[in-house]
Amino acid sequence: MIPGKELKKGYAMDTPQAPAAPAGLDPAALRAFIDDTWDREIVPALCDYIAVPAKSPAFDADWAAHGHIDRVVKDAVRWARKRPIRGLSVEVIRLPGRTPVLWFDAPATRRDDGGTVLMYGHLDKQPEFSGWRAGLGPWTPVLRDGKLYGRGGADDGYAVYASLTAIEALDRQGVPRPRCVGLIETCEESGSYDLLPYVDALRDRLDRVALVVCLDSGAGNYEQLWMTTSLRGLVTGTLEVQVLDEGVHSGDSSGVVPSSFRILRHLLDRLEDSGTGRVLPSSFHCDIPAERAGQARAAARILGDEVWKRFPWSCGAEGGVVLPMATDPCEALLNRTWRPALSVTGADGLPPLASAGNVLRPRTAFKLSLRLPPLVDAGAAADELKRLLEQDAPYRARVLFQPDPGVAGGWNAPESAPWLIDALDAASRQYFDAPCGYIGQGGTIPLMNLLRQGFPAAQFMVCGVLGPKSNAHGPNEFLHVPYARRLTAAVAQAMAALPAGTQSDE
Repeated sequence: MIPGKELKKGYAMDTPQAPAAPAGLDPAALRAFIDDTWDREIVPALCDYIAVPAKSPAFDADWAAHGHIDRVVKDAVRWARKRPIRGLSVEVIRLPGRTPVLWFDAPATRRDDGGTVLMYGHLDKQPEFSGWRAGLGPWTPVLRDGKLYGRGGADDGYAVYASLTAIEALDRQGVPRPRCVGLIETCEESGSYDLLPYVDALRDRLDRVALVVCLDSGAGNYEQLWMTTSLRGLVTGTLEVQVLDEGVHSGDSSGVVPSSFRILRHLLDRLEDSGTGRVLPSSFHCDIPAERAGQARAAARILGDEVWKRFPWSCGAEGGVVLPMATDPCEALLNRTWRPALSVTGADGLPPLASAGNVLRPRTAFKLSLRLPPLVDAGAAADELKRLLEQDAPYRARVLFQPDPGVAGGWNAPESAPWLIDALDAASRQYFDAPCGYIGQGGTIPLMNLLRQGFPAAQFMVCGVLGPKSNAHGPNEFLHVPYARRLTAAVAQAMAALPAGTQSDE
């Protein structure tokens, strides 16, 4: 974004005054219908959804037997089939041994060959995690001060409901729109390893994708529409170090038998500078495109210190708040979007504190999560990570790094067409009274890179409701309902703006 005329709250106007809404569209009526549908139908449906522990297969190996994923899919299908959308078809597609996919198809209501709008979301969830505040819980829906708490509502069970409501809102006004199809998966939180076979199976039905609308991303604040410009890749896996067949008395063995924890710590030093958090191998880094660096600077001007203050910091030394790795807002944004970062997300071989006796443990295992810049090949990174951690094991200990299935590549958005830039800015100004913002996200949506490769001429509207403190994957996750309503309206208006003759080349 190019800084220009200053608007309220520090927003910068980077484009001329946005054009009016598409012909025939009444924004006020659209917004009123969407607000009412959210309050009367979507919020109750999401309360039912949150109550179901539909954990992704990576966190529930017996997902098929438990039936929770099937339950939330059936509930969404039942809701979808009640929508008065002309010609709408809804079905559940199942490939042998894979998680199901919800598919819907709403035929075009205009005559021109504008191509297909593909709408994406997912219904599987992350696991419970600890630390929920009193009265809240992962499977306990609570609506408080416009925020719907519970696991999965924002990430992103709302997507299928918002997508169909956006379509219905246009049809109620008789606004001509393109064909809209929905692909709602149930393996995203496991890396979408089930999704590629479905995309291959549905390729003919997808036809010519002109616009991808993904509602699984984030927002820099709740005061304007935010478009995601990039997503990081991800490699996860388990690093295990074993030195003994069984635990032994620490007084008898320490100083003779090396600690499996110390060996594991030494191995991680190959990957990360523990003093700074910088990931060391150059192969896990990439050059940051000038356009993305400029957008990060513009987003930093809008968000300021909220880039890092948004997180629930604890008190550190001398009672002060723990400091972030970078206090400069632009550097913080680039750190979380265009630079690799390592997190240890789980551990095994460590007894609870209450039962931790004086025993030198036989093994230690860590679950590693390595976020990768958008332009780094995730498959090659997984191979390099395994080689780096396993080679030349200290003390000839048994070391094994086992990558999880579903290694996910990052995504860098293609250049947006002028019509889409204008449509997004118009929608943001219409429903938020502020220009559209552009920001990279540190998370991963595996399908986006796959779709860019399969439909190279498609445009992308990647957005979502995961704004400040929404805390997806962690405790106290919430969906900001007022923002979700406005986002739904913005999606409807942007779809209606798709020009005639827009299509992708397969």
